[in-house]
Amino acid sequence: MKLVRYRPAAGEAAMPGLIDGAGRLRDLSGHIPDLAGEALGRAAVERLAALDVESLPPVPGQARLAPPVAGTRNFIAVGLNYRDHARETGMAVPAEPVLFSKAAGALAGPYDDVVIPEGATQVDWELELAVVIGERVHRADEAEAARAVAGYCICNDVSERHWQMGGTGQWLKGKSAPTFGPLGPWLVTPDEVGDVSALAMSLTLNGEVMQQSSTAEMIFPPVFLISYISRFMTLEPGDVVTTGTPAGVGMAHGRYLRPGDAMRLDIEGLGHQRQVVR
Repeated sequence: MKLVRYRPAAGEAAMPGLIDGAGRLRDLSGHIPDLAGEALGRAAVERLAALDVESLPPVPGQARLAPPVAGTRNFIAVGLNYRDHARETGMAVPAEPVLFSKAAGALAGPYDDVVIPEGATQVDWELELAVVIGERVHRADEAEAARAVAGYCICNDVSERHWQMGGTGQWLKGKSAPTFGPLGPWLVTPDEVGDVSALAMSLTLNGEVMQQSSTAEMIFPPVFLISYISRFMTLEPGDVVTTGTPAGVGMAHGRYLRPGDAMRLDIEGLGHQRQVVR
């Protein structure tokens, strides 16, 4: 399934929905209150999968997509998790995952504008495969971690590089501004995604290809990452783990986002995002 959250009109609360086989948005609010908490668990998702999709009300008009998950407490990111990105930065492949946090308040819809904060000078893009947690995990092995995956989606790990690495060099500062975490468009359940180890991925800036790679370049795969992170903290339903970016970020080329720029992000099987910078 492709699960979504949408706003029927500007300013209205997000509602749960799904994308049917013809690409139409259908409303799920008669079956779950939101894509959050227990609704993300394996049993709840199986109940949704058993629904007669044609019986679900179609959503009229052009609804705005919100982040495809609600109630996120932890937004965890992984640095230097692609071999090609490590090469372009001249850094060694890490022996174990490099972890940092983004503020949950950075989450945004897949087509929302990315806003350059006051004082920011080096805002960068990072195309990533993100995992949404569906069940509580703590000190989980990889089999338990796999069962805890609610689904996968695209994330743009937008970063302000000077705030990230200048001064005291705290990554949290450079990763957490509002709109710095576009997520979606859909939360795609594991059964539909299948094998995530070799998904084609690309990011264009104003039509120019900046990132073109594959999840085959990933050093630590998603299920291992969930197990590893759970050694140090508890992951709850709705938490997001974004798993690193391939080569082609602006920092490697001395090129950063400016007002009016347009980004498009694609990952095979997960749809696409588009953001305009302002």
